[in-house]
Amino acid sequence: MPEKINIIIDGKKLKAELFDTQCGRKIYQALPIESTINEWGDEFYFSIGIKMPLDETATTKVKVGDIGYWPPGEALAIFFGKTPLSTGEDPIPASEVNIVGRLIDDPLILKTLKGARKIKIEKE
Repeated sequence: MPEKINIIIDGKKLKAELFDTQCGRKIYQALPIESTINEWGDEFYFSIGIKMPLDETATTKVKVGDIGYWPPGEALAIFFGKTPLSTGEDPIPASEVNIVGRLIDDPLILKTLKGARKIKIEKE
């Protein structure tokens, strides 16, 4: 069963969930996590200091609202629009990510938070 989490950026709280996968559970157990946001198009990614391999959910086919774990950066990626690799409307990550969760609130809210520096992820 998915675990409910809050993503807090510049005082704005968004509801999300982490899926019941090995990677998702490991991230949930490590919460709360605070990190510095990096932007890549309409994707926020940030180091979480958790080392996990690619798993059965690994893909480059993601949708707006997906939350992925990116092993090369030990990072979470939150997709809310096109990335520099996008050829259509869907985001395309730099390389494969494990799909570990999704936003419940409208992902387009994140477009208004571009330029923010800090992110916190906590259990609901």
